[in-house]
Amino acid sequence: MDLIPIDDPADPRLADYRDLTDVALRRALEPAGGLYIAESAKVIGRALAAGHRPRSLMVQEKWTADAAALLAAHPGVPVYVVSATVAESTAGYAVHRGALAAMHRPELPSLEETVADARRVVILEDIVDHTNVGAMFRGAAGLGADAVLIGPRCADPLYRRSVRVSMGTVFQVPWTRLPDWPAAGELLHAAGLHLAALALTPDAVPLDAFASDPPRRLALMLGAEGDGLSRRALEAADTIVTIPMSGGVDSLNVAAASAVALWALRPRGRARRG
Repeated sequence: MDLIPIDDPADPRLADYRDLTDVALRRALEPAGGLYIAESAKVIGRALAAGHRPRSLMVQEKWTADAAALLAAHPGVPVYVVSATVAESTAGYAVHRGALAAMHRPELPSLEETVADARRVVILEDIVDHTNVGAMFRGAAGLGADAVLIGPRCADPLYRRSVRVSMGTVFQVPWTRLPDWPAAGELLHAAGLHLAALALTPDAVPLDAFASDPPRRLALMLGAEGDGLSRRALEAADTIVTIPMSGGVDSLNVAAASAVALWALRPRGRARRG
């Protein structure tokens, strides 16, 4: 392991952690494909286990043993050892978990590859809050979804906050980006998925009724806070489903709603449609 002490937050070797925003990291032309930042040993470990390649690590001295363990299969990756003060000055926030890694972005798989054997898929349309995206990936992983598909304007699952909130499950659940509607609907139907839109409409089917005999292969569609799913998304849906509410509340936070629906629609026993 190549340990490199650095005591100056302006050191050019820390540029990946300092000079680029998450959007700029994603769009960087060098290295090809761009970068993302993973935070904490647990999240970095999950990224490495998923086959993602590290470009460098920035760690505080007390975390060097963890860095050595993480990089056992990646000799030659530089590890920049910094103080807590330098880490905060460089990253722009307190790095409480002691380690950051600049990771190469992997090439996204095709939609067909991502959903080939999936029985439960989650679709995120125009969800721009990174915390919600991370929470929905965590729910998808914990509640048995086989894949996540994100629309063209959805927030980046590899944004630092999304990764952190997901506890690294963005590396565990297969995901890729969808084209816009109606092309997305055509591809999903061609893949054999029943599209169930979670929305508040007069003709929506209550979740418990829909869950009593769900399709065998199902994609659950969720839209942004407030606006919900777009008209074109609803037009592509095979069924519109709603979570019955009480107490004068009309809906749940989108991450909470996705967890409730995934639990209710988890595969079990025999299912009605192929």
